[in-house]
This record gives sequence, structure tokens and C-alpha cells, in this order.
Amino acid sequence: MNRVTNFAMAAIISSFAFGGVSYAEDSVTMNYGPEIERTLATFNQNFDVKYLNDYQNQKVQPDAEDTAIPRSEAGVKNIQASIKENKPLVEKLAAKGINVDDVVNAQQAADGSITLFVR
Repeated sequence: MNRVTNFAMAAIISSFAFGGVSYAEDSVTMNYGPEIERTLATFNQNFDVKYLNDYQNQKVQPDAEDTAIPRSEAGVKNIQASIKENKPLVEKLAAKGINVDDVVNAQQAADGSITLFVR
């Protein structure tokens, strides 16, 4: 009986570990170009803003604390276009004094919140 219980506990613990890996993979892929662009086109929640003081240098040498990989010029334009499709988001940005053309990146966290990176 003891071996059966040990085996069952090991199976349960393993299933939790694999479930966590799957969740982590989903949080990474949701920040790829097309996925984040689709999210931004319909996003209607509060968001965080991170200002990049030295954007030209940031493209080549991102800060260590930044987890967002800098986007290509085409990627930046696609993110901006997705935001422009979302009128409520454009209005929220304007209320904070942020021009959509200054947004250079976006990153979604596993909890669904978004951080916009602004130059």
C-alpha cells in the first residue's frame, strides 16, 4: 500500500510541474509579434508605462532588468498600428500624455496586464 501511495504522490507532483511549464510557455509566446498585436487591438484594461530614456542605446543594449526584447522597426510600427485600432486605448494613452507614435514595445504579463515601453 505504501508504494502505491508514493507512486500516486509522485504522479501528482509531476503533473503540477508539467502544468507550470506549459503556463510559462504560454506567457512567453503571448509577447511574440502577432500575438501581442492582436491583444493590443482589443486590450481594455489598465496598463503600466515604462519610459526608455536612451531608446537608441536600448535597441542595441537593453537594460538588464528589461525582459522585453527590443522590436524591429517593422515590429514597432505593427504595435503602433494595433494600438491605433483600439480607440479606448488611444484615449487612455492621450489622457496620460502619451503619443501612440512614441510606443516602441509592449509586453504582456502572465496575469494579463500590459507594460507599454515609450521612448
